[in-house]
Amino acid sequence: MKKLLVVGVGLAIGAMGLGASEYVLKFSHVVSPNTPKGKAAIYFEKRLEELSKGRIDVQVYPNSQLYKDSAVLKALKLNSVQMACPSFSKFGKIVPQLALFDLPFLFRDIDHLHKVEDSEVGQKLKSMVTAKGFVALDFWDNAFKQMTNSKRALIKPTDAKGLKFRIMSSKVLEEQFKAVGAIPQVMPFSEVYSALQQGVIDGQENTNSNIYTKKFYEVQKYMSVTNHGYLGYLVVMSKRFWNSLPDDLKANVKQAMREATAKEREYAKELDKEQFEKIKEYAKKTGKLKITVLTPEQIKEWKRVMEKIYPKFYDPKKIGKDLIEAAINTK
Repeated sequence: MKKLLVVGVGLAIGAMGLGASEYVLKFSHVVSPNTPKGKAAIYFEKRLEELSKGRIDVQVYPNSQLYKDSAVLKALKLNSVQMACPSFSKFGKIVPQLALFDLPFLFRDIDHLHKVEDSEVGQKLKSMVTAKGFVALDFWDNAFKQMTNSKRALIKPTDAKGLKFRIMSSKVLEEQFKAVGAIPQVMPFSEVYSALQQGVIDGQENTNSNIYTKKFYEVQKYMSVTNHGYLGYLVVMSKRFWNSLPDDLKANVKQAMREATAKEREYAKELDKEQFEKIKEYAKKTGKLKITVLTPEQIKEWKRVMEKIYPKFYDPKKIGKDLIEAAINTK
């Protein structure tokens, strides 16, 4: 109520949007504002401020200005930041079941993936995260992953034998590459370009946007379009902040998030297509990169070999057979 009593200069400041809000929501993320995640965060900011009629002041901090993903979960617990959007891998220790999204060839296409995220499977995973002291709001896309390497075209699963592939820290990804006879090596994302350039590793798996923006295509000779795995994010909120909101503002947050998620999916799809075109242009212009788009029959062969790892994650403490089967059976 004190805010209502402020007059003069205070009201002028309030009119400029400073100090007039009842709540400040700091949204921390690690990518640039022109990425799908960055653009969706800005959309969410505008939409929530509109819906709440300025009662919530959303402040977006891109490019790790506040926290890196490795530190943001702790900051959310402390309510030092109110919202973040880390990749699934950052939840590995607290909710290992999110590794469901790492399973190779689990999703038939992007529509099937979204149906799984919007189904009871997605709800169950979000509930697991919420039970650990966060409020899980929604899943945001990066895209499906492709493989690149410096040795040979990957057409059959046996072509990967003996190649060293960089992976994120993930038991699923370790098993995925072992299944095709490759050697998985956990390595920070920031070190991948120089490791490829120096031949420390032979290849890597990533989305088109990561392959393009990090210029991995410049230090690789072969790229196979496999869409074998998925990279995504989970938008989470500080539980302390969420609990401080009245019901009408909670409803505003949910609506703004629903709309921002729909936008983010569009942005991610557009960017994936756009940046693959740029990689193709580079390949055509220079002749230094050979791109192979696998046929449905070739994909089936990779899937047959890689999905043999699923039973290794049937234990509910890892992922759980029920979650894996429910995802497969989602229509």
